Amino acid sequence: MNYGIQISASGALSSIHQQDALTGNLANLGTAGFKPIMAGTQFRPSVRQEDGMSSLDSNAMLERLGAGVLSAHNKINFAQGAIEISSSDMDVAIDGSGFFIIEHEGGQALSRDGRFGLNAAGTLVQSTTGRPVLDPSNNQIKIDSTNGLVTIHGDGLITQGDLAVGQLGLGDVADRSILTKHGEGLFVSKYGNPLTIQDGHGAFKQFATEASGVNEIDALMQIQNASRSAQGNIGMIDMQNRMMDRTINTFGRIA
Repeated sequence: MNYGIQISASGALSSIHQQDALTGNLANLGTAGFKPIMAGTQFRPSVRQEDGMSSLDSNAMLERLGAGVLSAHNKINFAQGAIEISSSDMDVAIDGSGFFIIEHEGGQALSRDGRFGLNAAGTLVQSTTGRPVLDPSNNQIKIDSTNGLVTIHGDGLITQGDLAVGQLGLGDVADRSILTKHGEGLFVSKYGNPLTIQDGHGAFKQFATEASGVNEIDALMQIQNASRSAQGNIGMIDMQNRMMDRTINTFGRIA
């Protein structure tokens, strides 16, 4: 394939990948606790570097040629979303750092979605997933709805009247770059191993939810920029195709 077409194709594919990620962000504008993806590009290294052959000799001129771009590894923007008032006593937001600890496939996942409820067994669960919410010791939380109003304090203590009935766990990890989205607002380790959870440092707010971290205007502008970049690269592919056609069908005949 023509080298210029390869470079333009890599730019188009990277921009289309950006569009997909950014469109997913915009689709979750109203999802409580949603954290947007930051999608970008990076320069592609030379073939010698990419194949791990840096010790071999190479032509200096070839090493100076650009190799196009690649999609950079997606990052998650964990910035605090706005705290919004709710009418449900089972809705809880985290003001500050940390995550709710959610039971997940025999282990734990993290989430900022604090829309909770009780299942038929009286277990505190996420309303959207039905997964149990865990306490600091990774145990499920049981609440008897017949014992009166539930109060959730800033430190996570759950009381009904003067009786303490449970404690919300507030967890975090030392390095958030290991976290990846698992769907349903959950975060797990990108390496597939159990999370090593440490204490978070936020405060719980009852009758509240955390809004999506997506900024609508920024997301729309980023999607437009990615779209223009993709169109520009596709235009370059078309131009180089026409140049090759002219070279073969015009100058080839003259020769």
